[in-house]
Amino acid sequence: LKAGAVAGVSHLRNPVLAARLVMEQSPHVMMIGEGAENFAFAHGMERVSPEIFSTPLRYEQLLAAREEGAIVLDHSGAPLDEKQKMGTVGAVALDLDGNLAAATSTGGMTNKLPGRVGDSPLVGAGCYANNASVAVSCTGTGEVFIRALAAYDIAALMDYGGLSLAEACERVV
Repeated sequence: LKAGAVAGVSHLRNPVLAARLVMEQSPHVMMIGEGAENFAFAHGMERVSPEIFSTPLRYEQLLAAREEGAIVLDHSGAPLDEKQKMGTVGAVALDLDGNLAAATSTGGMTNKLPGRVGDSPLVGAGCYANNASVAVSCTGTGEVFIRALAAYDIAALMDYGGLSLAEACERVV
């Protein structure tokens, strides 16, 4: 099993590519903050301004959350506006050699406490891939996925319990 992750980065346009660099070009599994960014820059990734991730809609969501004293997901459950799609993104892939991969990227919760790390960069919580069974990318409330090791649990139920993907997901959720 190979894995790479980054967290607490705000100057990288595509953190998933940085996570892949960690997996392929370092002896580590996870890097965070400035160290992760400097590693990515040293390997040719472009430095971007954090403002590229800010939109008027997300700023309005932040102001509303602060006013209510709430912490909210990056997707509120409201109907999606096709022009405003954003938030957590997950992908799973199968290559021609039969290798599975999973990736998840997010800006996280709105109005979260500084320093909060969600499930996306935690292997087994927000994402997991195992060539023997399945590739999983989770979106939703990260703390729930972390406590349950949701992505890994789905794979384990398939690998050791003989459950189908649908059955494993139903049991975990």
